[in-house]
Amino acid sequence: MPPRVGSRHSFTFGVRDADDVLHLTEREPYRYKAHTDNRVHVVVQGDTLWDLAGRYFAPLPRACGFWWAIADYQPDPIVDPTLGLEAGRRLFIPSLRVLTDVILGEAGRRSRA
Repeated sequence: MPPRVGSRHSFTFGVRDADDVLHLTEREPYRYKAHTDNRVHVVVQGDTLWDLAGRYFAPLPRACGFWWAIADYQPDPIVDPTLGLEAGRRLFIPSLRVLTDVILGEAGRRSRA
């Protein structure tokens, strides 16, 4: 079964091994790009990627699940989301439009192929 739309693994490919076990290939993150509707969030103590995704992507179902889009969107992507965010750090937040139309959209997928 391929990764579902909206999954951070949407840009991976499935490869089956000799035992017919499906493995996903490496995922290339959608990195920061200058869009006019980008936002900047200054981290305060206690902020998490999960909470920020829930706040900025609130109109989407299960908005918190898009934490990976914020992690990937940094000029230097956040590789380990389990580490705490440092207060004062500036995070680039893609707009809801960029998330849905560009990062998750078909055009975004095709541009990665």
